[in-house]
Amino acid sequence: MGTRVFSTLVPRIQASVPGCPQATIVQYIRDAAIRTCERTLYWRYQIPLFDLSPGVSEYAFNKPTNADVHVVFEALVNGRPLKRLTMENAIELYPQWADLFSGMSLEDAWHFDSSNQYNTNVYDDKQFNASGGATLDAAALDAASAPQAICQITSERYVVLPLPDDSKAYTCRMFTALKPAHGATGMDEFTFNELEEVIMHGTLQHLLVLPQAAWSDRELAAYHAKQYVFQVAERRARANLGNVRGMLQVHMQPFGA
Repeated sequence: MGTRVFSTLVPRIQASVPGCPQATIVQYIRDAAIRTCERTLYWRYQIPLFDLSPGVSEYAFNKPTNADVHVVFEALVNGRPLKRLTMENAIELYPQWADLFSGMSLEDAWHFDSSNQYNTNVYDDKQFNASGGATLDAAALDAASAPQAICQITSERYVVLPLPDDSKAYTCRMFTALKPAHGATGMDEFTFNELEEVIMHGTLQHLLVLPQAAWSDRELAAYHAKQYVFQVAERRARANLGNVRGMLQVHMQPFGA
């Protein structure tokens, strides 16, 4: 599904805050959408499959441009779940966790062979179009092994620990919860549609208490605040349960149990 812009919600909001500039309303809608996604974890996103690079532990999330990663639900490498660590646990278990190529510089880690490019007597397309070979120094993988854990650093980046070795390909699959980026003009259409009522209440509870505004109404703001809290809890529960319902089963208990 595509993207729905925040301005599509302006007409519903404007009826309760007459005279409020549209730019201000859009700003508060975006802020409410961010808070709502953080609290409900409703915007779910599976990051496309990708391969880890030998000797590289830190990566950027491959995510929609209008979104930030708020939570990593699960990350699997070659079908095996990685342990999710806090920053403190990651530093305790892997003290050298941020050392790219086991602490070696890029110049020392990579060796480039370009001897076949210059100072030769043969000048042809094959000679000049052939790229020089690049090899990774074995010492760059001294601290590497099969990845065991993941640690989210920011909403943009994460680390895989320990840094991957080159013994085999490591394919990663990741499941996340997203939230709109601070400069976003919209968000996933399906998620916005599902959270529209919550975002509306979250927007109005803050717009209606702006000081010295002609539309200020603290009593009405309190109503929207209560509705927001209630609906956030309901959407969070709905996100956790999903749309699948199990069968109700009753088991007989033996007498005297």
